[in-house]
Amino acid sequence: MKVKEIRELTTEQIVAKIKENKEELFNLRFQQATGNLEKPSRIRELRHDVARFKTVLRERELNGEVK
Repeated sequence: MKVKEIRELTTEQIVAKIKENKEELFNLRFQQATGNLEKPSRIRELRHDVARFKTVLRERELNGEVK
């Protein structure tokens, strides 16, 4: 997901997306540990997406949009 798309989301939607991505990341780590992971690059994608979401939330927090 691109930063421009993330900025268009509401804060509640971003928080929900973070939660979804972290759950998927958790499941992928289990798959990796058991050797069943089909697409290892997905872990990196999810980590980067979570970082982007958190960056946008922090920007909003610093601009006084979110408390």
